[in-house]
Amino acid sequence: MVAATYFGANGWLLDFDGLRVLVDPWLCGDLVFPPGRWLFAASLPRPWPVPPDLDLLLLTQGLPDHCHPPSLELLDRDLPVVGSATAASRVRELGFRHVTALSPGQSHQLGALRILATAGAPVPQVENGYRLDHPGGSLYLEPHGYLDPDLPADPLDAVITPVVDLSLPLAGAFVRGRQVLPQLLERFHPSLVLASTAGGEARYEGLLTRALSQQGSTEDAAAVAAAGGSAGRASARLIDPVPGQAYRIAA
Repeated sequence: MVAATYFGANGWLLDFDGLRVLVDPWLCGDLVFPPGRWLFAASLPRPWPVPPDLDLLLLTQGLPDHCHPPSLELLDRDLPVVGSATAASRVRELGFRHVTALSPGQSHQLGALRILATAGAPVPQVENGYRLDHPGGSLYLEPHGYLDPDLPADPLDAVITPVVDLSLPLAGAFVRGRQVLPQLLERFHPSLVLASTAGGEARYEGLLTRALSQQGSTEDAAAVAAAGGSAGRASARLIDPVPGQAYRIAA
């Protein structure tokens, strides 16, 4: 069985028949972007315990909301890590000893799990999304709504993606979930869409949060997923996940 548990923001625990992958964890402490809280800060309503029996830490980006130092400090430094170049640099600085940096197009094998890095968001350097293939199930995840045009159009069981756009004045949409969802449905024909990035129960403060605007909603996205699209494509079910609850992706 393949299952996914959400921790809010970008954080997930993916379980591939007992092979357990922790993705972009924010488990404790505040999230603060430089130069300080006046610009952007977020806090959790409660800390999350470190999931037991982890096999891999998978990081999409090196930014603090994906590569959160206080959360990473909780993890065993012998835990294998796969990440983008910037994420790999961050965890090496924290003392992790088994780190694999992947550029888009490169892959890594962990047991029966194949991890293919894809081109993700330019923030400003291009970071990673991932296609994950396992005999028990397959999925694609990318936290900002950027789809690599070179990624093959093969059917997948699930996608983990933002489903709303988040924008700032002048900068425009830096999270493009609303825009990318129809492309993901067309490319991968997933039976399940798990909404990510904008979910959870965190509290936000700072100048950026007051300037932030959202386009779209999970209700709109659920209707898009259910409606199908091109001829012969079945509808997908969208889940707005409850943090801490496990969702089955494939039997």
